[in-house]
Amino acid sequence: MIDVRDLKKEYTEEETPTQALRGVTFSIKQGEFVSIMGPSGSGKSTLLHILSFLDRPSGGSYTFGGRSIDDMNDRELAHVRNKDMGFVFQAFNLLSRLSVYDNVEIPLLYSDIAPSKRAKLVHEAVRSVGLEEKLFVEAGRLSGGQKQRVAIARALVTDPNVIFADEPTGNLDSASGLQVMEVLAELHRKGRTVVLVTHETQTAEFADRIIRVRDGVVESDKPITKHHRASAPLK
Repeated sequence: MIDVRDLKKEYTEEETPTQALRGVTFSIKQGEFVSIMGPSGSGKSTLLHILSFLDRPSGGSYTFGGRSIDDMNDRELAHVRNKDMGFVFQAFNLLSRLSVYDNVEIPLLYSDIAPSKRAKLVHEAVRSVGLEEKLFVEAGRLSGGQKQRVAIARALVTDPNVIFADEPTGNLDSASGLQVMEVLAELHRKGRTVVLVTHETQTAEFADRIIRVRDGVVESDKPITKHHRASAPLK
């Protein structure tokens, strides 16, 4: 699904170039759960922005779903992003005065999905994260863990090919973070492709594989062979 080869990204500030990525190469298959780890300044956020079409590389190649991003203009990139990618952010990015239903429905308003089908899709997405009883509750009244599960439902509602999760547990306590990761792990077990960016080892180990990035290059790329974690019930 995702293939990057010798990916580079250079930024220039006050005429001084900075190499954020210095030749990154890896592939992610359909249905994989991959964590990208690295310290601050390692390049992992830059990499996520390129993978999710928020930025373009300065060099190298990126193929998504068999198509090179070099062959797509900005409008085509936006279309693929809206159709094939779902996003979960550290800060939730919910509209606090809108209900769970209305927040989850938002991506559908920008899609070509018929209005008659939207209610079913919203209900299915909310059910998948265990929040049916909160469907018409204002998002601002939810706990942090519940807000992040709403954000996951919103990412799912358009049935994307891949979910990008950027530090999804960063604003949560350990129990809520565990619940959120169990939701993402369950989505993966059902065949969803998940790409997670995190600096937390315990969070990263929910994946099949960890790609460690440091100073703009891949330091290691290894499968996870054992999972030592407890499950937390959804509340």
